[in-house]
Amino acid sequence: MSTLKTLSILQIGSSFRGTQATLDKILSYESQIKDAKSDILVMPEALLGGYPKGESFGTQLGFRLESGRESYLQYYNAAIDLAGPEITALSNLATRTDASIITGVIERSGSTLYCTAVFIDPKKGLIDKHRKLMPTGSERLIWGQGDGSTLPVVETNAGKAAATICWENYMPLLRMALYAKGVEIWCAPTVDARPVWQSTMQHIALEGRCFVVSACQYHPSPKELGLKIDNWDSNTALINGGSVIISPLGEILAGPLLNDEGFITATVNIDDIPKARYDLDVVGHYARPDIFQLSVDETPRQSVTTIIDEITEE
Repeated sequence: MSTLKTLSILQIGSSFRGTQATLDKILSYESQIKDAKSDILVMPEALLGGYPKGESFGTQLGFRLESGRESYLQYYNAAIDLAGPEITALSNLATRTDASIITGVIERSGSTLYCTAVFIDPKKGLIDKHRKLMPTGSERLIWGQGDGSTLPVVETNAGKAAATICWENYMPLLRMALYAKGVEIWCAPTVDARPVWQSTMQHIALEGRCFVVSACQYHPSPKELGLKIDNWDSNTALINGGSVIISPLGEILAGPLLNDEGFITATVNIDDIPKARYDLDVVGHYARPDIFQLSVDETPRQSVTTIIDEITEE
């Protein structure tokens, strides 16, 4: 089996015309995905459902406005069900292009929303998901917290892949837990377009000795979008992109793509991973389990558990 794999990123933003329009934009890139012979395609955080940057949802400490509840209802309706048509469309895209797909979505589960990364296999469709463990700042108003049951490392066409969403990448114990599962392709769906994000991605590539594929949304300035957002320069991009692909030794292989939407790709050799871990394997020869140990609880957490006692007749 060839160790040469093609890693790809689609950098686009969620359409303000709705979730279907975003899905249509993704599907419009089918020929480029196919022409690149992508083994894995990574797309940004919250792409289907949207990242409502600048939205307050009518909340201040101690009270919530009715207008904010209406805003949340619109956002809730824009989210997707994992058994819904959007996942079916992405599964069909994966099949047609023979590419494993990892993308950020806003998952609707009952009346709670989760910032989720989904894993889609070209032959099996949706095979796993990861829910963001710790929404950042005001994200906690609108997203629930994932638990330890959705921390998969998944076999893809490119190798063993994991997804950590945006500032989860700053959680050192989460990184260690995924390194221990043998991650080879570290996927980082995000909306963090700050220049320092590039340093974070290079650090993870070097620390985990894995390929890093970070996909960021791109949105032009509010002025170009016809929006007015409080406390934001209308001429400055709302989310500036910065998608990047990095080698296990920290070399930038593609990107960062800035100031535009687009498609970037890099062909890599998976054999570069054991070569890079020759002198640093943080869960192997460079670990000190006699001093440091990490315990990870992957038990699903339910708010209600019903226990039914079986009554047997004698």
